[in-house]
Amino acid sequence: MVYGELVENPQVAYAKALCDHLPSSLDSVFYTASGTEATEAAMKLAKRVTGRPEIISFKNAYHGSTQGALSLMASEYWQQAFRPLLPGVMHLDYNDFAQLESITDRTACVVAETVQAEAGVIAPANGWLVALRQRCTDVGALLVLDEIQCGFGRNGTLWAFEQFDVVPDLLLLGKALGGGMPLGALVAKKELMDMFTYNPVLGHINTFGGHPVSCAAGLAAFNALLEENIVAQVRQKENIFRKLLVHPAIAKVNSCGLMMAVHFDSFETNKKVIDAAIDKGVFTDWFLFAPEALRIVPPLNIADELIKAACERIIRVLDQM
Repeated sequence: MVYGELVENPQVAYAKALCDHLPSSLDSVFYTASGTEATEAAMKLAKRVTGRPEIISFKNAYHGSTQGALSLMASEYWQQAFRPLLPGVMHLDYNDFAQLESITDRTACVVAETVQAEAGVIAPANGWLVALRQRCTDVGALLVLDEIQCGFGRNGTLWAFEQFDVVPDLLLLGKALGGGMPLGALVAKKELMDMFTYNPVLGHINTFGGHPVSCAAGLAAFNALLEENIVAQVRQKENIFRKLLVHPAIAKVNSCGLMMAVHFDSFETNKKVIDAAIDKGVFTDWFLFAPEALRIVPPLNIADELIKAACERIIRVLDQM
C-alpha cells in the first residue's frame, strides 16, 4: 500500500533526518510528489491557519506550474493562456524594503525564494530577508521560503536561509529532496500541520507523496551529502568558476554557491553561446526571467577538473564568437 493509508518506515526515517537538520520549529514533514505540489500545500495551509484571503509573492519568481503556483508568478507571458487564475494574489518587487508595507493583516502568507533562481540568481539584499521576516511576524502572516531549487547545499549551506539569519514558518523542498526520484515536501511546525486534520478532515491529501522508494532514495542521497562533506566544498568550487569565467563578452556573473548566471548583452548572444557550448559537451540552458543569462547549476560533487574543462570550453566559444 503506497497510497498514504499506512505510515511506512522510509517516510519516517527521512522525515526524522530532515528535521534533525532543521530549526526546531520546522518539525513536521508533509510529503508530496513534486515541488509544485508543496507550493499548493503551503498556500492551502496558510489560508487554513490564518483565515485570511491574500497571498503575496515576488516578481520574477518561479514556484511551479499548477494553477495556484502559476498564480504566484508575475508574468503575463506564462499566465495569459490559463486565466482566470487565483484571485487575491499580489506581486511585489524582490529586495524592495518599502514594498514590505503591502504585507498587512489580510495577508495569509508571503511566498519567496530564498535566492531567486529563474531571475538570474538574485540573492536577498543585506537585511532584506530579516525585514521580510519581521514584517510577517508583526502582521501575523506566515513566511514561506521556497528552497526547491536552492536547498540541500546548492547555495553553500545546507539550507540557504541559514545564511540570512531567518527561519521560515513554512519551508518548501523538492528536486534534490528525492535523490533523483519524484519527491517534494512542505515542512512546518506540527501544530500548524495538524490543522489539515480537521474542519475538514483530510484537509490535504496526496496519493503518491512520500512514496517509500522515493523516500529511501532521498534519504540515501541526503546521507551521502552529509557524510561526504559535500556542502563544505561548494564555495571553493564556486570560486573556481568565478576565477575562470572572465571574458570581455561577459557582462557579469551572479552566483550564490553552485547556482550561477553568466549574463551577456542579449538573449541572442546567450543562445549562440548555449548552442555552441552544448556542441562542445557543456550541458547548459538559460533562465525563465533572465534569458540573457547562461545557467550553471552543476552537481555539487563536480570534480575541479570538470569545472576547469567546462569553463575552458565556454571561454573558447566566446573567443570564436
